[in-house]
Parts: sequence; structure tokens; C-alpha cells
Amino acid sequence: MMVRMMLRHRLLTGLSATADGLFATVLAVLNVPVLVLWVASLVLSPVPLLGAELLGVSTTVVRWRTDLERHLGRRAGVRLGRPYHPQPDDAEIGSRRWLRWIITDPATWRDVAWLLPGALVGVILGLVTVAIPAYGLVGTVLLPLWLFLGDVWFGYALFWPTTNFAEAWLALPVGLAILAGGLAVAPLLRATDVRFARLLLAPTRAAELRLRVAHLTTTRADAMDAQAAELRRIERDLHDGAQARMVSVGMTIGLAERLVHRDPSAALKLLAEARAASTAALVDLRHLVRGIHPPVLAERGLEGAVRALALSLPVRTEVTSDLPGRLDTPVESAVYFAVAEALANMARHSRARFAWVTMRHLDGLLSLEVGDDGGGGADATRGTGLSGIVRRLDAFDGTMTVSSPSGGPTVVTMEVPCALSSRRT
Repeated sequence: MMVRMMLRHRLLTGLSATADGLFATVLAVLNVPVLVLWVASLVLSPVPLLGAELLGVSTTVVRWRTDLERHLGRRAGVRLGRPYHPQPDDAEIGSRRWLRWIITDPATWRDVAWLLPGALVGVILGLVTVAIPAYGLVGTVLLPLWLFLGDVWFGYALFWPTTNFAEAWLALPVGLAILAGGLAVAPLLRATDVRFARLLLAPTRAAELRLRVAHLTTTRADAMDAQAAELRRIERDLHDGAQARMVSVGMTIGLAERLVHRDPSAALKLLAEARAASTAALVDLRHLVRGIHPPVLAERGLEGAVRALALSLPVRTEVTSDLPGRLDTPVESAVYFAVAEALANMARHSRARFAWVTMRHLDGLLSLEVGDDGGGGADATRGTGLSGIVRRLDAFDGTMTVSSPSGGPTVVTMEVPCALSSRRT
């Protein structure tokens, strides 16, 4: 089942990469008029009123085009950050300060420098990405069309040299092989195109440091907010649960002390009630501790905890793990709750019949994949479940990507840079 789901996922990935290749080819053709527009607006920028406005519009178009390329890069698995300096608060559109902000930003010139070579590379790789699967698709549809039309020269019309019925039969497996090969190569070609774009569109080292500081500031604030919210939750659970029960236990024991000489039977009943209340308070405390750091996670590690979590799900879940050691406790806890949230979303929304979790650690990077054969349509920008996973992983420089086309399968990929300790013996 898992192998079939993985093959289906690879097929959909190949189809998505082919569609992105076609879209990237069209966008690459637009690079030339965008470049001409920007150069013309730069030449006219000294003209009062009109020049500055035109330069602002053309720069917006350039950044819109490069942002589309960055978006396609994320779909291809290559992250391209936005390297632009933040706009000054007092820089109004069309003002000299605003114009100086655009002209002096190195990222603007790097965007413009990418347009022409990006168009050339994008058109070539995009056409190859689309042409191979399209040529294979011609071979797969050749036989049905042959049988339907009965035209001997139909193969030549589709660029397939078939002139008889037997060759038409042979065209089908050849076409399927070419189609499969094209879909397999399409993601690699898309990644190559995006890596070329990364040479100019990705942030420089100085820009990366600036973005890194901004990211750390944001994640630090999020981590502090999450910690404060967690402390409030623990305080509320203790106040409403175990603390209230223990207060009730104390009051019941006090009443029993007063009745122990006058009415021993009533005192015994009160003591039995106190014992039951203390047991309930202990259960509440255990649930609270499990919410902070599950005992199974401390005893068995991430692999054992995820396997125990999978056994409690209503969906058959297969867990595959290759972790040669233990994670640091904070990372282990964050990753466990991230996987738990992903599986909870799957069980609640996907209508899946089968799910899988894979975990592996290689070259200092922990990679996790949570997938299911449900209806798909998951979106990290909607809802709080997947957003909560992103916030958890951000505190450890982790990332999360979601592939969930309509009809499924849904695959949530999480990566966290971390080190492993040796296994305990």
C-alpha cells in the first residue's frame, strides 16, 4: 500500500513539474518585454512626475515576475528568499527617497540582470520538460487513434514513424516508457532551472544575515508567546483540575476528622470519597504531564513514541524509521508534537484509509514524512493545525512543506537540522 502511494505521489509530482515547466516557459518569454519596460522607465526616470511613477510600476512588475520564479522554486523544492531591503516608512511612492530606495537596493539590479539569461535558460529547460512527456503521450495515444481512424500515415503526422498496424502496437510501450521517463526527469529539470535562478535571485550573504536576524527575532517572539501560552494552559489545567480536586480532598478529610468519633461510618464514607478524588486528581496530573512531555517519549525516544501514537489512530498507519540515536530533548519533543498534529489532522479531515510516517537522519538533518491516501486539499495557510507545526519547527530552524493535490495523496515533509546522540544500551 505504501509503495503504491509513493508511486502515485511521484506520478503527481512529475505531472505537477511538467505543468510548472509549461508555465515557466510562458513566463520566461515575458522576461524580455519586462526588461525592455524597466530599461525604458529607468531612462525616463529623470522626467518629472511621469518618470518616477513609470519606474515604480516597472520595478513592481519586475519584482512580481521574480516572486513568481521564487514561488515556482518552492514548488520545485528549492527555497529562494526575498532579498529586498524594507521600504522606509517615510518613503512615499514617487518621492526621491522612494526612488533612491529602489535604485540603491542591490536586489533590484540582480533581478534585472537575471531577466535575459533567465529567459534563455527557462525557455530551453521548460520546452525540454514539456516536450519529453508530450512526445511519450503521443506514443501512448497513437494506438487508440490508429484503431479508431485507421490511417496509415497518422503516425507520421504525430512524428512517430509508424506505417503499419504492427508498428502501432509497438509504439504503445515505447510511448509509455518515454512518458514515464519524462515525468521522472521533469522535477530534476525544474530544479535545475530554479538553481540557475538562485544564482541571482537568492539573497546574498549580507542579505541572508539580515533575513536571518529578522527570522530569529520573529521566531524568538513566537517561541516566547508559545511558552507563555503553554504556561497559562498548565496553570489553568492545574487550577481547574488537580488543584480543585486536591482542595476537595482536604475539605473531605477535614469533615472526616470531625466525624471520626461521633459517626465513624460517615467518616469512613468521607475518607473513601477523598481517596476517589485523590485518584482522579492523579489521573488529571498524568494527563497534564503527558501533554508537557509524554512518558513514552522519554522512555522509548521519538521512534517508539511515534509507533505508540500510530497504534492509537483509527487509520492503519505504517511507521518506518532510520534513527541511529536519540535527539536532544527539546527537539525530540517539538518533532513528536509536530508529527502528532499532522496525524491528528489526517485522522480528522483526510478520510484516509492508510497513512505512513517515515523518519531518517542524514548529514545532520532530520527528515520526516507524514502521508495519507485521503482526499487531499490540505493548505498550510488555512487553519491552525499546520500553522502550529510551522511555529514549532521554526524555533529549531526547521521547515515544513505540504504536497496535497486534489484527490490526494497528502504528504507533509518536515526537516529539522539537529545532531543525534548515541543509543543507550
